[in-house]
Formats: sequence, structure tokens, C-alpha cells
Amino acid sequence: MIGAEKNTAQILINYTSSDCSKDASMATETNENHLLILEDDQGRKEFSLEHPIYSLGRDRECNIRLMSQFVSRRHATLVRLPRDNNSRSYYYRIVDGDAKGKSSANGLMINGRKMPAHDLKNEDEIVFGPQVRAIYYLLKNTERSSQTDSSEYDITLINPGMTEDLED
Repeated sequence: MIGAEKNTAQILINYTSSDCSKDASMATETNENHLLILEDDQGRKEFSLEHPIYSLGRDRECNIRLMSQFVSRRHATLVRLPRDNNSRSYYYRIVDGDAKGKSSANGLMINGRKMPAHDLKNEDEIVFGPQVRAIYYLLKNTERSSQTDSSEYDITLINPGMTEDLED
């Protein structure tokens, strides 16, 4: 393994699910939402990224399943890492292959270039194989309200023809 890839694999191995308790609070504190829009053989799906690690591939055990015969069972791994300048802010790195360092058969194309790993930025395009791609979005300053007042959305529509029938 090349030094950078070995370090990435080590980060993936050491990054445990014990950090999950901070997931919801981190998203609301930083006012950042991480979104992955995926297109594969079954259409388009949206994934809100909140966990510290995700496996992507066609295997049933993967957190994000890619439906295509051209995709490896464990094609890629997403890992959440803290930003250097702000301990409450984070970003996602995508790495080719599984968390143990085994690469996928076809690799990853990120923004048109084949790469073993990449720190994702807003609107990065990831191609896993023919007709299987994802776009990553970093949405900033979006506010999440913990509760929504349902009366805000209570709209009653009345067909004018209905009122005439009631008068007869």
C-alpha cells in the first residue's frame, strides 16, 4: 500500500461508531447538511449523511446500496473527518474500496479523474461505473426546527361546485 492510502485505511479502521452520539448535535450546531444524490439502475435516491462512516456497494450489508452489476460489492467508503479550522465542522472523504483497504475492481472517477481517495466538496461528482453516479452537496446555513406546528400547513381547499350542491 502507498503511504497515503495506508493512512486513509488506518483512519477508516480507527474511526469507530462510538462517535455516533454526537451525530445529530453536530449537524444542528454547524448548520451544515451533507447530502448524497445517487443515480443507479433503480433510479434516483437521496441520502442525508449524518453518520461517521458509510460503506457503498452492491452488497446487502452496505449502508448505501448501489444497484448495478458494474459496481463492486464493497465499492467505496465514506468517512467523516473534522475540519482543521473548526472542531464542530466536518467533511466527508470518499475512499475506493472497503474499510480494510481492499480496492474496488473499477475504482472511482471523481470530477472526471480516477482517484483512490478524495475530500468531498460541494457538487463533486462521483462515478462508480456505467450509469452509476452520485453528486455530493454541502448545504450550509440551513436551519432545522425540532418541531413543526402542523397548523401552519393546514389548508382546506373547497371546490366552488360543492357549495352550490349544499344550498339545494
